[in-house]
Amino acid sequence: MPRSRRRKPHDPAGAHDRRSQDLPYNAEMATVEVDDPLALEPGEKIIALRSVRNDPLGRLHAHRQIDDSQYRGGRAFQGDWEKAERGPRAVDTTREYVDGGLQREPITEGQREAALRLNRAEHELGADGSMLVHEVLILGMTMEQVGERRGLRTQRWQDYFSRRLRECLDRLALIYGFATPHRAAVKA
Repeated sequence: MPRSRRRKPHDPAGAHDRRSQDLPYNAEMATVEVDDPLALEPGEKIIALRSVRNDPLGRLHAHRQIDDSQYRGGRAFQGDWEKAERGPRAVDTTREYVDGGLQREPITEGQREAALRLNRAEHELGADGSMLVHEVLILGMTMEQVGERRGLRTQRWQDYFSRRLRECLDRLALIYGFATPHRAAVKA
């Protein structure tokens, strides 16, 4: 007598895999858990793919080399840098041409607060730490490129810069409130 087959229960979560299957050959992807935009209940999560090719902070987080508070502190620093940055802008061809120079837009309150937070972070990180954070988080350099820029090409220096970056990310997490300072053990 043949054995009857057991039927697997229906799993609605496995029914629709919305991850991309056709990726470019040079893609560097990491999985991340995000809120489901099509969820019926708030707070439902799905697994999505995130590109980490030009994102050193995302790559470090995806490979578990930094923790969540360090990651969020680095992202907050990047957000403040984008808010405070006032560089050259593209020419708006839809506006009417007028002779003479353009008046600069006034600095907004958000830009001012972002600049104050950046100044505090630069003060607490020091000259070397703020330069390292700027090179990695803003310019998107790798530890190898950071070492080459300083003329230090050995693996030992790359390891040093990696440790120093993690220390700076710890400090950013404290500055932006994503971590609390460690208390020394009090002996009675």
